[in-house]
Amino acid sequence: MGFDHCHVSGWAHASVVSIAPARIDTAKRPGALCPMFLPMADNLWGAFTGKVFNRSTKDRGIGVAIFAGVGKPVCMNGIPVLHVEADCIARAWELSLIELNRHGCCIKTEYDKPDDPPSKDATMIITITDPLSEPMIHKDFPGGPIELQEYVMEVCEGIKDHLVRDPADPNDTRWEYTYHQRLFAYSVPTLAPINQIETLCQRLARAPHTRRAQAITWKVWEDTECYDPACLQSVWCRIIEENGQPVLSMNVRFRSNDAYKAAFMNIFALVQLQQRIAARVSELIGRPVQIGRYCHMADSYHIYGSYFREFEGRFLGALEKRTFEQRTMRYDAVRDMMEEARPMLLEKARSLGSGQQI
Repeated sequence: MGFDHCHVSGWAHASVVSIAPARIDTAKRPGALCPMFLPMADNLWGAFTGKVFNRSTKDRGIGVAIFAGVGKPVCMNGIPVLHVEADCIARAWELSLIELNRHGCCIKTEYDKPDDPPSKDATMIITITDPLSEPMIHKDFPGGPIELQEYVMEVCEGIKDHLVRDPADPNDTRWEYTYHQRLFAYSVPTLAPINQIETLCQRLARAPHTRRAQAITWKVWEDTECYDPACLQSVWCRIIEENGQPVLSMNVRFRSNDAYKAAFMNIFALVQLQQRIAARVSELIGRPVQIGRYCHMADSYHIYGSYFREFEGRFLGALEKRTFEQRTMRYDAVRDMMEEARPMLLEKARSLGSGQQI
């Protein structure tokens, strides 16, 4: 079987690590490649891709796949499992799309039209080591700073919770859910709504090392049959002490994640939620809580075939034409504008609830 027909997950008894060139740091990263091994890594890259790797691409912030170990290349059975790690949100999201495009497999989806090509798909693990570091925003997500602010308010503040349909009314065509409603007001038949995020914070305040600080979204009695079930499945947090200061790490898991059209906004909003959780725990324990790494896991991380041409022309084209700095923007450069849009966005959300079916 040729390499073109299988996902190369690594060498026998080895693994694939995807990193940005700036992350090659032998002093801070255990097991990182020493600079003397970089030519060998470039040769391995060429062996797998049939291309000569140009190290000047580091100027554009493009990730490098480093293959560690020796042995015979092996194919992964089933759906590929990919992992990227980067310092900031924008770089991590970009690297995840590069890896997905390069190593994902082709699978049809339940939303495809008859003539749509299959999606590019993989199980993806994205680790962001410093989620608040700049640049936080990638310019290629579908929207602008105001739309991003609107989504953050939807997830973290519930400005659109009133748009969720009544599950008992078959004629109600509004939304099946919002993430905020599921996380902050999880409803179970015969019980009062449960604020899972507050419960999570209270548990962390009592026992920072607990493994039980999580919130879920899935409702098995509704979501197994509804047309549009929740994609985000869980949020899990834990606190450890580093240099005498509490550090809050967060894991999130998606059953399905639209890599190109949704994942960036998902990650950005959930990092904002991570900040709010840290602030609430800090309030409860009377000590500052620092933001730790963010880990984003998606069972199905995919690019739909229906817009693959757009992805190739816009996203992949920008990798060749623009530097990383030109492809991204700093959150602190647009934060004031985003905050100033809050009254307008609140009014917009209220207007959507004026008895309309959406």
